[in-house]
Amino acid sequence: MDDQEAMRLAIAHAHSVEGRTAPRPPVGAVVVRDGVVVGQGATSPPYGPHAEVHALNDAGELARGADLYVTLEPCCVTIHTPPCTRAILAAGIRHVIVSSLDPNPLVSGQGLTQLREAGVEVTVGVGAEETDEIIRPFATFIRQQRPYVTAKWAMTLDGKIATHSSDAYWISGSEARRWVHNLRDRVDAILVGSGTVRADDPMLTVRLTDEERLYARAPRQGPLRVVLASQGALPAQSKLLQPDLASDTCIIVGEDCPVEQQQRLRDTGVEVIQVASNNTSQLDLTSALSALAQKGVMHVLIEGGNSTLGSAFDQQRIDHVAAFIAPKLVGGEAALSPLGGKGLAFMREALQLQQVRIQIIGEDVLIEGDLT
Repeated sequence: MDDQEAMRLAIAHAHSVEGRTAPRPPVGAVVVRDGVVVGQGATSPPYGPHAEVHALNDAGELARGADLYVTLEPCCVTIHTPPCTRAILAAGIRHVIVSSLDPNPLVSGQGLTQLREAGVEVTVGVGAEETDEIIRPFATFIRQQRPYVTAKWAMTLDGKIATHSSDAYWISGSEARRWVHNLRDRVDAILVGSGTVRADDPMLTVRLTDEERLYARAPRQGPLRVVLASQGALPAQSKLLQPDLASDTCIIVGEDCPVEQQQRLRDTGVEVIQVASNNTSQLDLTSALSALAQKGVMHVLIEGGNSTLGSAFDQQRIDHVAAFIAPKLVGGEAALSPLGGKGLAFMREALQLQQVRIQIIGEDVLIEGDLT
């Protein structure tokens, strides 16, 4: 087994715990001795052992003199668990192969320095292109104290997210919808506006069979369901307010939301968070994201609708875009486009996606790219 093969296995372990480790990054680790895998592990849900510790425990005495492949630089400080560098040295690992450096300024190369000073051989950068993507939400969270935001929408070829009568089922095909559920499976929270709740009455859950999952992911309750509702006005019969979903649902309201309305929502079992409004009496999305960061949310998926996505665009809070284009036409001046809000006045101001990736999924085209 060469370095690339071993790191690919470690990366698969990191993928398996995406959306399950916040506020810590998803990390995978593999111990290899004489070309044979003798230990494997992934980050535990907070605040259990890190991936390296799991892999070393799995390897036992076979770790002595072996190589450790890990997707993120081992930590060297005690926060909730002892430093992984200490466990690596105690296990007698001779060579540590790291994919990405830790963006946390408390670590940021210091873990590798400790290992080198103790006589451990260190290699950096194997598979970094993929692991840098895996840890982007954590990097944003740790550096900017806010969640990483992915904006997702599906639209027709003429740029509509619904007909003029607000019918949107279904724009994209079953394969695209399965892809979206896999995306939901690796985020910490799904966010929509109150208009989406009133129009679509969504559940915002992950609905996948084991065969449909892109990775064999650990079970979990989440993701957290988040609704922006400045006045807290949601239909009482909404699925998100029912007992089976309310406990993992958070309603974010504005500072002028009546106390009585907030209590009515809390009585259903949801969490209510009050944040500031902007100068147009709309919820300030930056404040809402900060409130989610305080709950340890690292990666937020905004699924709509037009007003919420437009607000995120206007406030420059979109980090990544995943847009499906279906080969369908609906027309209609009143039919909504994905991004509402104020928008931009001149084409020269348009935001250009970076690292653009285009793929065909079923009958639909998926365009992904970064805005930060």
